[in-house]
Amino acid sequence: MTIPRILKLDAGGLPVEWVDWREAVSLYFTDKIAWEAGSEKIRLRGGRSRDTGIRSFLEIDSIIAVRDRSHRFARNLVPALTRRELFHRDGGLCLYCGTRLSFSQMQIEHIMPRSKGGEHAWTNVVSTCEGCNRFKDDRTPEQAGMSLLALPYEPNLAEWLILANRRILADQQAFLERLAPKRKARFDA
Repeated sequence: MTIPRILKLDAGGLPVEWVDWREAVSLYFTDKIAWEAGSEKIRLRGGRSRDTGIRSFLEIDSIIAVRDRSHRFARNLVPALTRRELFHRDGGLCLYCGTRLSFSQMQIEHIMPRSKGGEHAWTNVVSTCEGCNRFKDDRTPEQAGMSLLALPYEPNLAEWLILANRRILADQQAFLERLAPKRKARFDA
């Protein structure tokens, strides 16, 4: 059984990062947990007592707030633009033709080509397949007669945390969704 990651919050209730169960246990034992917010408990089993034969266990919450200097969200941290994060943001799709891509097939496409002053920024890049990337070439989508299935956006930390955890628990997802901005996707079918 794989133990899910724990959502770590700052004491004010803003998300900081995902931690594994070992780090969460360390936070519990060093008395750094300010409060818990998850509806799901994760039960960790230990060894058996030599005296009683009773097996030890510890229940940790799926969402924990800590008393430390964790303030990532308060600084409006934007995740680094990497190939993997772009793949997660775009859901593994070519945002021109809608083809489902594997990570190794995905290419990064600059909507406004860099040769024409386009930046390497979240709002100017999308995931694309090789065929669409080659067809668009060094042109804008309008010049190439192509349209985007969705507009690119700069994810905030809550969105990035949702995208970064493939095994997110329902209570963690609901907590983070409340902090993600409501976006309208544009779909041209």
